[in-house]
Amino acid sequence: MLETSELKPAPVRVISEAIGEYLNRLGMVWIEGELSEVNERPGSQMVFMRLRDTSAEMSISVMCYKNVLESIKPLPENARVVINSKVTWFAKSGSLTFSAKEIKQVGIGELLARLEHLKQVLAAEGLFAAERKKALPFLPNKVGLICGRGSAAEKDVIENAKRRWPAVEFEIRTVAVQGSQAVLEVSAALKELEANKDVDVIIITRGGGSFEDLLPFSDEGLVRLAASCKTPIVSAIGHEQDAPLLDLVADWRASTPTDAAKRVVPDIAEEKLKISQLQDRVIRKIVNQITAEMEKIAALIMRPFMKDPTKLITYKFDELTHITARLRTLSPQATLERGYTIVRDSTGAIVKTATALKVDQPINLKFATGTASATTISIEPN
Repeated sequence: MLETSELKPAPVRVISEAIGEYLNRLGMVWIEGELSEVNERPGSQMVFMRLRDTSAEMSISVMCYKNVLESIKPLPENARVVINSKVTWFAKSGSLTFSAKEIKQVGIGELLARLEHLKQVLAAEGLFAAERKKALPFLPNKVGLICGRGSAAEKDVIENAKRRWPAVEFEIRTVAVQGSQAVLEVSAALKELEANKDVDVIIITRGGGSFEDLLPFSDEGLVRLAASCKTPIVSAIGHEQDAPLLDLVADWRASTPTDAAKRVVPDIAEEKLKISQLQDRVIRKIVNQITAEMEKIAALIMRPFMKDPTKLITYKFDELTHITARLRTLSPQATLERGYTIVRDSTGAIVKTATALKVDQPINLKFATGTASATTISIEPN
């Protein structure tokens, strides 16, 4: 442990040498990233490069002998590689680099295997489940659009959406859609649009590409971010085979940018046609109802008594007389007038059976006219 203090500071050389000694203990390490800024200086046996992280704004300096790099050429742009290297600290200049002893390009087969494993993990967590997907709004207030700078995908989405609904509004974020910056820029744009309360749906589009080009859209961090968003997301990466994981977590997967535009806004011509058809149905229903009522009125007019008001009055009077007679027949008073009597006990309750009475119990009798009091002498149940 190097001991220093304000009164006893260490010289620069001591600190720099101590850093070198500490880093030497790290030994050989394997590192994965995207290879960029390859600088092969004429007349030099050394190659200087940068190795970028695929999901974060970080990079390290790497150097190797030319023959180490030549062994894996040709390399695609922004090739994903793993290097076996040792950290090198230049005490004199206070700079750090990694000396690569071996470089291997990460093959498609290995990447596919990793993606399949990640896919299974995310599926087990329920991130691809249909029940967690959100419905797209019928007519969004504003559409968020994440796309490449000056891309055909951006043009396709905007033109097709405005053709269907001319008043549609967009909140556009242009980003890198491939390479080491893609994950960072797409993620930042997605966070911005998610925080915008005016945006009702977000389209993330690219428009196809090679397997390597589409790798950012299978990045675990980006996929989990999309799954956490409350705003519905439409993925329009446009690649049918080996679909990026973003397609699986999105609330709707569009096959092309044009298809995405059709999904997020309705067709104004179709909606006008539907309104017209509904208006026709309402008008037909009203006309049919009016016609039916007019036919009923015509039928009433054609009845004989409708031609002579006195006949109508006579008909209604007779009808009222019959109803009154029926009501009187069914009334309790009519029953009493036929010789029946209503028996009540001392509480006023109607007595329906002889067994409800006791000997010497006072009772009240109601006749068609008048009432009388009595006392039970004997009770015969039958």
